Amino acid sequence: MHPIKKLNELHATAICGNDITSSCLYVSALTIVYAGQYAWLALTIVAGVLYLFRKIYGEVVGALPLNGGAYNVLLNTTSKSNASVAACLTILSYMATAVLSASEAMHYLHTLLPTLSVFLATIGLLSFFLFLTILGISESSVVATIIFIFHLSSMVFLLGSGVWFVFTHGWQIAVWNFQIPVEGNFMSAIYFGFCAAMLGISGFESSANFVEEQAPGVFRKTLRNMWISVAVINPLMALLAILVVSKAEVVSHQEALLSHIGFTTGGTWLRTLISIDAVLVLSGAVLTSYVGVGGLIKRMALDRILPQFTLKENRRGSAYRILILFFLLCLSVLFVTQGQLAALAGVYTISFLSVMIYFGIGNFLLKMKRDSLPRPVYASPITVVVAVGAVTVALYGNIKLHPEYLLVFLQYFVPAILIIMLMLNRVELFRMALVVIDSFFSTLSAIARILRIKLTFHMHRLNNQQFVYFSKADSIASLNKVMMYVHENEPTNRLKIVTVLKEGQDMPKTFLSDLDVLDRAYPEIDIEFVQLTGSFTPELVRSLSKNWNIPINFMFIASPGNRFPYKVAELGGVRLII
Repeated sequence: MHPIKKLNELHATAICGNDITSSCLYVSALTIVYAGQYAWLALTIVAGVLYLFRKIYGEVVGALPLNGGAYNVLLNTTSKSNASVAACLTILSYMATAVLSASEAMHYLHTLLPTLSVFLATIGLLSFFLFLTILGISESSVVATIIFIFHLSSMVFLLGSGVWFVFTHGWQIAVWNFQIPVEGNFMSAIYFGFCAAMLGISGFESSANFVEEQAPGVFRKTLRNMWISVAVINPLMALLAILVVSKAEVVSHQEALLSHIGFTTGGTWLRTLISIDAVLVLSGAVLTSYVGVGGLIKRMALDRILPQFTLKENRRGSAYRILILFFLLCLSVLFVTQGQLAALAGVYTISFLSVMIYFGIGNFLLKMKRDSLPRPVYASPITVVVAVGAVTVALYGNIKLHPEYLLVFLQYFVPAILIIMLMLNRVELFRMALVVIDSFFSTLSAIARILRIKLTFHMHRLNNQQFVYFSKADSIASLNKVMMYVHENEPTNRLKIVTVLKEGQDMPKTFLSDLDVLDRAYPEIDIEFVQLTGSFTPELVRSLSKNWNIPINFMFIASPGNRFPYKVAELGGVRLII
């Protein structure tokens, strides 16, 4: 297998930056609708909330630098079922992002090419990025970087043109806009403007979902770069709109406000430039969805939450089956809605904000259950409380503004989470199926026999998968926690408990007697004890994984302390369970 090239700061920032910086194309107009002339203030408050999440994400991913985002932290601090809910929300968010961004990009292109079929062009764009990501993340990152640099340059041109327009045409439009009374009162305008503006930070979670593809030290830089981009561009664009066009124009040109501002301040050439930029950067957001969901679903498949056949990789290291599956899901949504994607905005809003809340909760769980785990950044509890509270308020506000969104969200979320839950409990489903076969096919013995053989085979394959726990001669209480976790979260009846001792070191006698007690307490799990001499190192983990044919993500350890000489990421995906 060819070595996979890690992403540098620019390439990694571009992949996730295209998603979050593309928000300025729609969030300025949306915020002005609710907050009027104070939209820039609402967007500045959002930038403040995002600054808090920089530390929250930095701490979580710094301690557990593995793909999966909110799913990863919940998997290592709580149960698989809880982690799966966060994963399901993230997948829905990516699905909505990909389809909405592709459609919006083609709507912008339609303004330049009126004969273009938006529906067919959306399919073509989704297909293009499918093939691009199948080629490999390094190749797709080059395209993302070109788009990102072009987008930032276009925004600089637009801001410069706006400043020149104000100084040459005066401040009359701004004075008129600031004299217009806001709907309700100042506080309600800021609140609902803040709720709407929170969509401007969608994409911030993306970097955490492909952190393993990034070079060491890059992840925290992507968080900083995304925050700077949003904190500068979004408030300035909203302020620019208030300075150069009337509020009535903002409402009437809501779908392409920045293009209209470009035409007002610079003429046709700037409107064309901004339209082309919108097509490219929204296309970049589609790429971000493919890259982010690829890392997440791969991690879920490795953990046996999703089918193993999705893990098949091509020679470039791309899990192409995952990408094709995601493409088909996006395509199905497009066909079901016939390109009318307003309903998916509800899925997008609720799922994205829910993922942010889950990440904050994961940070709390990390502090409580994995306090000894080394981390490069620490977010104070008050920081987490304020950040999660702000996002929760925004989630409530969006539901209050559009209560119909909640119903649409549930129509997508409930079937998705049911599929995940069925996968997590498929052993029990197989057993139920065997009972049904015995009851209904007693007269069709041949069919019943074939079905029973197939179901039994699948059950045996699931249960026969061996797991490993590396023990440091733990107490019986700690070992019991391990057994409870395995029993509740993994469909298996085989567990190796491995202890690595240094030369001349002896195993405590009480430890062996404790294992006997556990063996009797959990008769359904075959416990095998293995004692090794040497040092617990990443090389040992990889060697045992290869020799025993046990994936590394099926190996568990207790949370290491500050004296542990290796980072968790160096262990290749070993899971923390106590």
